[in-house]
Amino acid sequence: MKQEHKVIVGLTLAWLLLYVLGNNFLVITDPVEGNYAETAREMLAAGDYFSPQIYGNYWYDKPIMFYLELIAAFKLFGLSEFSARFFPAIMSWCGIMLTYWTGKRFYNQRTGLYAAVLMMLSLEYWYLGHAVITDMTLFIAESVSLIGFYIAYTEKNVKWYYAAFAASGIAVLTKGPIGLCLPGLIIMLFLLWQRDFKFLFNCHTLGGFVLFFAVVSLWYVPMYLQHGSDFILTFLGVHNVLRATVSEHPRDDVWYYYTLIFMAGFFPWSFVFVPAKIRQWFKKRPCLPQMPRERFLLLWAVTVFVVFQSFATKYVSYTFPYMIPVALLMVSWFQQHTKLFTRMAGAMAVTYVALLFLVAAPIMHERSAHDIAVMVKPHLTADTQVYCFNCGEPASFAFYTETIPRRLESRERINAKKNKEISWDAKNVMSLTAYDEVSDDSPVMVITGGNNYEALKKVIPGQWQSLGAAGEYQVYYRPAAK
Repeated sequence: MKQEHKVIVGLTLAWLLLYVLGNNFLVITDPVEGNYAETAREMLAAGDYFSPQIYGNYWYDKPIMFYLELIAAFKLFGLSEFSARFFPAIMSWCGIMLTYWTGKRFYNQRTGLYAAVLMMLSLEYWYLGHAVITDMTLFIAESVSLIGFYIAYTEKNVKWYYAAFAASGIAVLTKGPIGLCLPGLIIMLFLLWQRDFKFLFNCHTLGGFVLFFAVVSLWYVPMYLQHGSDFILTFLGVHNVLRATVSEHPRDDVWYYYTLIFMAGFFPWSFVFVPAKIRQWFKKRPCLPQMPRERFLLLWAVTVFVVFQSFATKYVSYTFPYMIPVALLMVSWFQQHTKLFTRMAGAMAVTYVALLFLVAAPIMHERSAHDIAVMVKPHLTADTQVYCFNCGEPASFAFYTETIPRRLESRERINAKKNKEISWDAKNVMSLTAYDEVSDDSPVMVITGGNNYEALKKVIPGQWQSLGAAGEYQVYYRPAAK
């Protein structure tokens, strides 16, 4: 077997152990994973593979790409944890191979292998490679776009230039305008640094944008024609502009947020590399890179960090697109410390397997409605009214029971929610039912948080019985009136 094949087989076997093994034990958690899985389930049930919908309503949180991946997995393997995590795992393999290939092409095979192993065993990559969210797909699309541009720029290869535009189109179909704006900003800053901005002024740039718009128009144009201003205002207004300008989680909007995410995300490597580089910089003053390759990688990493640090809303996964350049820049130090690298890699591989079964799986049950869904299924009939009361939207409950709940609110609050300006309330699309609209003629099931029993009895009287509690949820049941 050739050395190249041995590397690919070895990385793939490690990926199977670390990113596929045990996925069937990781239940769907709330709120984020449940939202994606339930949206795809409802699209599949409705036979509508075009318009995302959840709780029986259209919603415009993310574009279509990741939902199509989930639908494809559900068609292949059925509704399950394994199928929901199938494409994030597949994309994680693509990312590992892309890192290896890029390191080999930019430097040499050894660098590519070290970078792939470093990234594969970084905590953030391991986490997102298991998570039912869009970020791994976005990561691949944006990385291909940037790597494709650099190869086109340095090797004058037009095919890679068009591949970069096509990949940006897929990124925009995955998460919106950021899929074009972020790579575009990195590319423009790089060309300014190179004093070669004229590179963009050629017929292939125009052709690339034609290809890009052809890709994105496959979904965005029909969505606008079908859903009109509701789609534009909610998707662009709430999930893009509002997210960048108004913090969804104000306590996380601090200047050091992504510094902490960097240290945790590249654990364990960052805890060795960062102190070593700081000591090195005290001895020898660092200087900016002169080679285009290192300039490009550095700009890629720093731009991602700075852009998302400037956003009002901050999430753990936002800076994920810098993983490949950081891994490639970091790995040169570890190549000088082979024994340390090998020991750390072996220790982390064992740690992640243990972490998945002993820590992640139990914790995820606490963050999911999976267990209460199992408890209440015998009580669910075609005429059972299912509601949520004083709790978050339990999308995982809808996913596991294939039942769509409604939210209980006072009539005053329902009226107050109407005709509001653009706000984070647009993220809550579950249909509302007033307390006095709950019928006595059929059974009622209410999902709530802890310690809400007295409040529930006050707004909806009756003979309530507890069906059980699990994780964050408690379920109460009221039989139909005789």
